[in-house]
Amino acid sequence: MNILAIQNRMGIGDTVIFLPYIKAISEKYNTPVNILVKENSKADQYLYNTDYINKIIILDRKNNSGGKHDGILGSLNLIKDLKEYNFDKVFIFNSSLRFNLIAKLAKIPEIFQYPLFKKTNQHIIKTAKNFIENELNLKINEDPKINLLPKLITDTVEKYNIDKNKTNILLGTGGSGPTKRIPAETFLKVIEKIVLEKKCHFFLATGKNDEEQLILNKIINSRFNKICTPLDNLSIKDTLPIIKNCNLAICNDTGFGHLSAALGIETVMLMADAPLMYGNYSTKMFPILPEGEKTVGHGTRGKDKISPIKIYEKIKEILD
Repeated sequence: MNILAIQNRMGIGDTVIFLPYIKAISEKYNTPVNILVKENSKADQYLYNTDYINKIIILDRKNNSGGKHDGILGSLNLIKDLKEYNFDKVFIFNSSLRFNLIAKLAKIPEIFQYPLFKKTNQHIIKTAKNFIENELNLKINEDPKINLLPKLITDTVEKYNIDKNKTNILLGTGGSGPTKRIPAETFLKVIEKIVLEKKCHFFLATGKNDEEQLILNKIINSRFNKICTPLDNLSIKDTLPIIKNCNLAICNDTGFGHLSAALGIETVMLMADAPLMYGNYSTKMFPILPEGEKTVGHGTRGKDKISPIKIYEKIKEILD
């Protein structure tokens, strides 16, 4: 049986969130599932060793212009591309009529999809969970998981001189937007408190945006520079085994926070300006909210109100 799952949200975290539901489809039909995802999901960088995923197909859309699958001509291209696979079933994780018609015109016999025309106010996790549980008649209660080859994990220790006698900590200091990027000063205050009690080394994962680089440079050029290793020149694929060798992670709401939790690393999520569900859907996630806030969402703008003391206390709780 040849099965396709379509997940057309943008980010890494969006794709990671859907993994338990894709896995459930695979287990139900006893076959790996093909996935159609956007290039920005970077899925090929972290799902290459996933036994329940067969092929990663890239949805080439560039903000509705310029991509192979953009516009009317792009839809025809996508129909042609999907036809070549001769899929038997498709699970569409959205309410788009466009994808419904594409699946039909691609001659996919069985189409399972969210209710059409109900795009607004869809809870990313609850909607996906209800969809798959209802369609497959089962219950799903597990965290997303990413698997790495054991040899890759052990080889990375030697390659990057990771001292397993130290407390190795991932700092995910980047973010997809400026309101998600916690100031360098907050991370530095956390480092200052931790190193008074434990021998630590910090691995800093971030992007290439100017502000992300500014935050990174403030940290690695501080008095803690000898215990900080930047990872910004590595691919996500090469960064993953380093994360797996960490004792814990402290991350903004960034792809690296979602990846570290999916790798089984206990991850303190700094939730400054995104819905709380992105920071607590896994049992490996421990969200920190801005001071004075009981919850968070788009528009909270709380990056300057994330308390380094609360981060430190949560770290102590995890490590002790």
